[in-house]
Amino acid sequence: MLLKWAAIFFVIAMIAAAFGFSGIAAGAAGIAKILFYLFLAIFVVLLIAGIVVGRKVFS
Repeated sequence: MLLKWAAIFFVIAMIAAAFGFSGIAAGAAGIAKILFYLFLAIFVVLLIAGIVVGRKVFS
């Protein structure tokens, strides 16, 4: 879900930049960057949790 919203804001930033709205483009790009890094952090935490739980279950 977060990755989808990050992609949407990235597209908005690209369209705004193409039309010369640099303020809107910078804002949308900033939001997209925050959402992407938040997605990455949650993904890494869940990946590590899955590996730890998987080792306890199958060992």
